[in-house]
Amino acid sequence: LRNLYLLLKSIPSALEALILELQQHITKNGLEVVNSLRGDNIPQAFVESLLEVHEKYSNLIKTVFSGDQQFVGALDKACSSVINHKGNPKFLCRSPELLAKYCDSLLKKNAKTCTETEIEQKLTQSITIFKYIDDKDVFQKFYARMLAKRLIYNQSMSMDAEEAMINKLKQACGYEFTSKLHRMFTDISVSSDLNSRFMQYLRDQNTELGINFSISVLQAGAWPLGQTAISPFAIPQELEKSVQNFEDFYSSRFNGRKLTWLHHLCNAELKLCYLKKSYIVTMSTYQMAILLLYETADEVAYPEILENTKLSDEQLTKQIQSLLESKLLVASDSEKPIDSGSFVLNKEYSNKRTKFKLTAVIQKETTQQEVEQTHVSVDEDRKLYLQAAIVRIMKARKILRHNALIQELINQAKNRFLPNISMIKKCIEALIDKQYIERTPNSTDEYSYVA
Repeated sequence: LRNLYLLLKSIPSALEALILELQQHITKNGLEVVNSLRGDNIPQAFVESLLEVHEKYSNLIKTVFSGDQQFVGALDKACSSVINHKGNPKFLCRSPELLAKYCDSLLKKNAKTCTETEIEQKLTQSITIFKYIDDKDVFQKFYARMLAKRLIYNQSMSMDAEEAMINKLKQACGYEFTSKLHRMFTDISVSSDLNSRFMQYLRDQNTELGINFSISVLQAGAWPLGQTAISPFAIPQELEKSVQNFEDFYSSRFNGRKLTWLHHLCNAELKLCYLKKSYIVTMSTYQMAILLLYETADEVAYPEILENTKLSDEQLTKQIQSLLESKLLVASDSEKPIDSGSFVLNKEYSNKRTKFKLTAVIQKETTQQEVEQTHVSVDEDRKLYLQAAIVRIMKARKILRHNALIQELINQAKNRFLPNISMIKKCIEALIDKQYIERTPNSTDEYSYVA
């Protein structure tokens, strides 16, 4: 093959067939690898299998084709084709989601027996796959959601590794792409300082909370948490003093800022002292609020729990179900549905571990809904991005034909996503309705900027 390359390279256009053959071969090989993926850990298999394909043919191009850029271009086209492949045109490409999950598995605590150096190396290699992804904005959304969970639940293996990965993405795509990720990261370190200042405030006020109380204050615009998930909730009496004191402290420092409590994302540690041995259990705030009702009773009925917690029926049913599955509570009549049952504290409970964590309902629920929400959110962001880009282009150009406008838009957006032509047309129509641009009198195929 090398001899063939050396013979053909001096002849004009003689390599074209060989370049095309290599591109088709790599594409076929890559798709076979992707389509054969099965089992539990598909994100890891997907990324590492494609990296093997990329490395194999990169080495072949270096040794056989002397690193010829035409063959490197064929490798790039083939990898792009494989990574952005959709099994069905109606389906969404899963590569951005799978790559984000792969990065998440590396950056989480208890990443499987990898050293920090190995994790750093794998994250660096993952950027190779990232550069080929067309829908980088979809990856960014998934990555941001997973980063949010790691930071909120203190699941990050290392803050240095988190920061290093954000910087890798910044180098690949620019500051705008990672600005929200940087803000999330900053919020966590600012919150650490804020907690220290709150403790000092309590000492100055000679106030004792009686519990350990730590807060993260997150900028609403930077965190992909969604206001729709906020459920009605009555704070347990045991927390009221702490919450009120923090609100007083915060409003005295930041006048005009509004705090919204995201109780569904909070964790609590409870010490169980009613069993043969003591346990320290980490659980959600909702689960804690339910268990605190058992300070004064051994059995509590569903209506009473509902009245005390003020949770919605749907949310409360899920939380009680989780406590029943954990065996901390037992239904007094297992035949009755949860919403008409009564629940007893299980005083025979035992666990090998004296310190453990209950699985939060929010983490147990299927992620399919979250995937769909992420794609809906991406679509909304794309519309806003395209409309802003159209206004910028038209403001600079004043008058532009339809095809020229589309081409400029594609060039501007290509580092984030490949714009859909029908979405571009809808954005143009929306801007005409809003009177930012108009069709010129001479042609329906030409637009002018409305000053």
